Amino acid sequence: MADRVAGDGAGPRADAARTVSLPRARAGRPPAMIDVAVASGVSHQTVSRVLNDHPNVSPDVRARVLNAVERLGYRRNSAARALVTRRSGTIGVVTSGSTLFGPTRTLVAIEHAARAQGLFVSLATVGEWRKDRVRDALDHFLDQGADGIVVIASHDEAAAAVEELDPRVPVVVVGRSGLEGHASTVAIDQVAGGAVATQHLIDLGHRDILHLAGPAPWLDARARAVGFRETMAAVQLAPRTLWADDWSAETGFRAGNELLWRVGRRRTHLPTAVFAANDLLALGMIHAFAKAGVRVPMDVSLVGYDDGDGSAHFSPPLTTVAQEFDELGYRCLNLLLGAQSGAAPAEELVQPRLLVRESTARPRSTAHRQPSGS
Repeated sequence: MADRVAGDGAGPRADAARTVSLPRARAGRPPAMIDVAVASGVSHQTVSRVLNDHPNVSPDVRARVLNAVERLGYRRNSAARALVTRRSGTIGVVTSGSTLFGPTRTLVAIEHAARAQGLFVSLATVGEWRKDRVRDALDHFLDQGADGIVVIASHDEAAAAVEELDPRVPVVVVGRSGLEGHASTVAIDQVAGGAVATQHLIDLGHRDILHLAGPAPWLDARARAVGFRETMAAVQLAPRTLWADDWSAETGFRAGNELLWRVGRRRTHLPTAVFAANDLLALGMIHAFAKAGVRVPMDVSLVGYDDGDGSAHFSPPLTTVAQEFDELGYRCLNLLLGAQSGAAPAEELVQPRLLVRESTARPRSTAHRQPSGS
């Protein structure tokens, strides 16, 4: 039902046409909800409905209230709302503080999703994923009255630290699936990401494919490697895997140089394609190949992972797997809000997608070559 202004005998159409002058806030205090009500010509209850996104408010009234909020510079009193709702409107996020692309984008996506729900994010970083450190962070958020907690866990130690904890508020673990305990989980389907990157190369005609995997203690690295191996096995191809020590371009450069050194001494041969576990590793390999005169994609096709900043401007532009971080943040908040309403712990996976650019092409020869080992 459309909202009406009490006492004026007119409907929403008349309300929309009327101009209401802004009240002057009392000296010494910021604008209050009653000031917004007077400025927009509606009741205090109607302002509350608009601010809480209640559906039974006409578009004209909603627009007028929001315009008054903007002109007055009104801000909600979070402390007062917490007294009424018994909720603080704050969620805690525990992270390692890593500046790597995946954890950073995950944090940003969660913050955006929380803000869209009218929630605030309080951040705690733990240098070491030990149970006592994680417990300290959870206790910190409980002392703040946080309504729920999100743990960004991309590493084995992070998952182990939260698996046995039983906090008194809803918890969502991001980056890990199949977690035992009381927490919901949401993650990018990294196995699917590794599979789609590998299948793209197979579909182009590549049969000799090397996977430059990320560091083994990382959950994402192992999952992408599983996707690679399973996809190769499905078409009876022998996988070649080289594990990196970290996610950096420098490590990718060293790996490329080591591969070329082994090829030069006939200890192995050059694959027709490489799937690198992230874009920085791929960038380092492109650099090593370019210095040696190995052309991408004419001699070796190359796929990265992340669709990180600048990957479309590598030379050549990098085919890569994009992680849907915005969707990840949205689902994370939905799980948290559902848990607040009493929903049972759940597990969700977000599907990544392949972005095909100029770093991949059909091999010059589609003849099958058995790897000699690396």
